[in-house]
Amino acid sequence: MPRDRAGLARFLSRTPFFGGLDDIALRQMVSMTSERSFPRGATVFREGDQGRSMYVVESGELIALKSGDSGRAIRLMHLKPGDFFGETTLIEMQPRPFSVAVEQEARLLELTNADLYKLYQEDVKSYVLVLQNINRELCRRLRRASVRITAYADEAGDEVTQIRDTQPDLPRAKRRSH
Repeated sequence: MPRDRAGLARFLSRTPFFGGLDDIALRQMVSMTSERSFPRGATVFREGDQGRSMYVVESGELIALKSGDSGRAIRLMHLKPGDFFGETTLIEMQPRPFSVAVEQEARLLELTNADLYKLYQEDVKSYVLVLQNINRELCRRLRRASVRITAYADEAGDEVTQIRDTQPDLPRAKRRSH
């Protein structure tokens, strides 16, 4: 079945990732994305996998999971149509920080780092807008995480909960004292 490019452009325009792009840029983004279908129970990617793409949920429901120290899977996010995930690997080029599992059959639009670089080469203005949209969404997620950490610490009566170490996890011998 051929892709409904106009419908996909309208759909993308309503997502936080592609909001503000003009019609030409939206059509260009549609031509860059690949449709990927996943059945219920499938895994899109696993925590620790090397990532080279991000996804926009066109249909279905997914859950982002992270392994806790206990070995249990902790549910981080419930993803539904219009949501996007995996964008951090396009920015920081680090392994995937969580796994994504399909709860209801899903159709995803995939955008690779090569696609994003192509956008940079062809339309810098749209590229900058997309990066601003990514950053805006990452800031929203960080704000929500901060609220949750505060609520958990408050509930536990933990007055001294602080996030101090801004360095990546390194063995203690390699860390420098400040």
